[in-house]
Amino acid sequence: MADSNIKQPLLHLPPQTCQNVAPMRRRLRRFKSAPMAEFFPGEINDTKDNQSLPRSDSILDKLHPSFRKVMFYLVIYLAIGTMCFYFVQNQIEGKKVNGVLDSVYFCVVTMTTVGYGDLVPDSTTSKLLASVFVFSGMALVGLVLSEGADYLVEKQETLLIKAMHVRRKVSPSEILKEIETNKLRYKCLVTTVSLVVLMVVGTVFLAKVEKLSTIDAFYCVCSTITTLGYGDKSFSTRAGRIFAVFWILTSTICLAQFFLYVAEVNTEKRRKELVQLVLTRRMTNVDLEEADLDNDGLVGAAEFVVYKLKEMGKINQDDVSLLLDEFENLDVDQSGTLSTTDLTLAQSS
Repeated sequence: MADSNIKQPLLHLPPQTCQNVAPMRRRLRRFKSAPMAEFFPGEINDTKDNQSLPRSDSILDKLHPSFRKVMFYLVIYLAIGTMCFYFVQNQIEGKKVNGVLDSVYFCVVTMTTVGYGDLVPDSTTSKLLASVFVFSGMALVGLVLSEGADYLVEKQETLLIKAMHVRRKVSPSEILKEIETNKLRYKCLVTTVSLVVLMVVGTVFLAKVEKLSTIDAFYCVCSTITTLGYGDKSFSTRAGRIFAVFWILTSTICLAQFFLYVAEVNTEKRRKELVQLVLTRRMTNVDLEEADLDNDGLVGAAEFVVYKLKEMGKINQDDVSLLLDEFENLDVDQSGTLSTTDLTLAQSS
């Protein structure tokens, strides 16, 4: 069903300018990579293009758009939650230190599902508010994990690679290649180090400020970051709750991100095993028939690559069909190749 000329864009036969090149050997043209949407060389080496448009010096303008979006939603959530719980603070039981601080603290404990139990709703209104904010908070945490947290980890990856090669100058392209090659391994390393640091900081703070023993402090840290929240140990002082507002949110998200990367590492390992199996398995006549997209009895380079990618699970037949349909729509003159004339005619029509 596919056009027999699908393989032509992949093949390029240069002029025979050298007599040492075998005349019957076809040469393959290497594709240039498509523009990358997530990484920019200027972002990696912290340099700015002199020809780029002038930018504001605001800190928010320097942040990644996805991270700005997450911060915006987080601030809105905390602001609305703080106001709501502040107005019903008399309907919340527990040890209180400050109306506004307790409201922010209760909001963070609710959204992260830690739920110590040191502050609990005690009326119909406060219980309904808590029910609404726990679901919206969990959705926001999911957004933070998918947008903001991953972006911050990627930024730390860049710093980690720079630190590993501090004695020699590393170009942006080398950093990109290093990140792409060991992406998940570096992410796991960054989140592991961050998690250990957060646990140590939390343990020390609880021991020094909340006056807990080292064991109780570590126990409270573990029950907090896993969102277990038994409630027998928690933050009860003014300084402790100020610290908890930032620390609880950061540590719980860091642990969730760590488990996410561990799962991705296992998935990546299985994917590499499948790729290795596909690359080492011998081709059979059945494979040749499956790879022959145009049913001409021959398998070209493009057909071979497409077949192997399908075996590796990187693409499926639906993907191939959609791309072929797009190619046929752009190939206005039905020549089997695309030119600037085809694109102009297709866009005008």
